Amino acid sequence: MTRRLNGWLGGRSGGRWSDLPWAVLLTAGVVVGTVLVPRSGVHVRPLDAYGFALLALPGLALTFRRRLPTSVAVFTVLCCIAYYRLRYPGIFAGAPALLAIYFCAASGRRARALTAAFGFTLGMLLVVSMPDWDSPSLETGFLWVTGWVVAIVVIGEVVRSRRAYLHEVEQRAAEAERTREEAALRRAGEERLWIAQELHDTLTHNISVINVQVGAATHLFERRPEQVGAALEAIKEASREAMNELRATLHDLRQGESDAEMDEPPGIARLPRLVERAAAAGAPATLETAGQERKLPEEVDRAVYRIVQESLTNVLRHARGASVTVRADYRPDRLVLSVENDGVGAETGARGSGMGLLGMRERAVAAGGSLEAGPRPEGGFRVCAELPTSKR
Repeated sequence: MTRRLNGWLGGRSGGRWSDLPWAVLLTAGVVVGTVLVPRSGVHVRPLDAYGFALLALPGLALTFRRRLPTSVAVFTVLCCIAYYRLRYPGIFAGAPALLAIYFCAASGRRARALTAAFGFTLGMLLVVSMPDWDSPSLETGFLWVTGWVVAIVVIGEVVRSRRAYLHEVEQRAAEAERTREEAALRRAGEERLWIAQELHDTLTHNISVINVQVGAATHLFERRPEQVGAALEAIKEASREAMNELRATLHDLRQGESDAEMDEPPGIARLPRLVERAAAAGAPATLETAGQERKLPEEVDRAVYRIVQESLTNVLRHARGASVTVRADYRPDRLVLSVENDGVGAETGARGSGMGLLGMRERAVAAGGSLEAGPRPEGGFRVCAELPTSKR
């Protein structure tokens, strides 16, 4: 019961007629209180039909205090002033008007609530100043009316401020929850993109090598059967390399295997093996280093390997037989990585979709660097990346 009363006074929204029971209860209390505790005096007018109407209607009007707060406040104030001006008895007739002013202030209509409060105060002062009003003094009536009105307006404003604060807190909590959900979705999208890039870089290169060696084995089987074994051995090596890299990718996803259970992770230390396999697959490649070698951040180390791997894959797919030079130049604050080919090779298929170049550029940017790729003036193609050698 107390919780429901607090909800009504606090202005919590309910059904269309949710205020009716409280309005009826208030009206009954005002009428019963006036009958049981009448104001005595020489000029007091006994309650009649008009008196009961002026006593009951303001309380019932509070049923509409949500939809018409200003109108209800004006109506209850006028009824209260008329009731006392006609010298009807009782001290409870002003309760509906005071509550209406409170609800008007609590709903955020401060100016209208102050106007209604001023009108109520002025009207009651005019009433108590009449010669036929039975009151100890005008000062007492002024203090009584003003005190109640000021208290009601202040309480209504406090309730409004508290409600606005709670609403803001709820909005902030909802915004924080929405932000957490968006961040989780963004992280999931980034993880999916990372997995797609890893699988693309891992499988495309090794499948390209296997494809080249299968073609070579088919050709050698007819003309030089004794050399088929070397091609099959290259296919076996490419398959093993693909399995190792897939295992490394799954290790990163699971974070459950120990480092002893997997081969050396993709990084700059594996570039010699990568270059050798590319050369064996039909892309004569050499690896050059300059500057003082040092340990790279894990993200940069992986990016170096994947950029070189994708570059060699593109050579095998689009310019097989072209000479390739992979160069890692250690500068004081960065690593300049370049992969160049002379373009003198057989065109083995249609041009790619460009997703490989896009993936390389995204890897470089994610590692804190940059990447440029394009044809060389003297022919061929060049990929150049600049990556930081220290953690950001």
